[in-house]
Amino acid sequence: MHGLLYTPEAEALRAFIRDKLGLPFADIGEGWLVFDLPEADLGIHPSKKASQAISFYCDDITETVEELKSRGVEFSSGITDQGWGLLTHIRMPGGAEMELYEPKYAKRTRVGSKAARRAPRKRTRRAGAKR
Repeated sequence: MHGLLYTPEAEALRAFIRDKLGLPFADIGEGWLVFDLPEADLGIHPSKKASQAISFYCDDITETVEELKSRGVEFSSGITDQGWGLLTHIRMPGGAEMELYEPKYAKRTRVGSKAARRAPRKRTRRAGAKR
């Protein structure tokens, strides 16, 4: 899955994700960073109106929150138990918020899928590539 964040503060948000969250990325030129998110899933939750959300997940939310706070990351909520997982919200530049959660369910990669057969990729920062 490829996700997109739209913001009037694109440079600040890219720097935040690169420097504060520490995600690996490819620099495709002219300041455009594409962040590597090697695993994804999609949940469908009931709601009275349609909306979308992007979440990061982790193995230990308490430890992850403390690590991110040490990097200057701010949170707009405490950690709450949602039944399916433990949840908090990260404040990001440009008014964006991202969910961070620790799932209570087992995450799996399909046996026989290309992802399951593929050798782990080396995570490097690539510079100079054209868009």
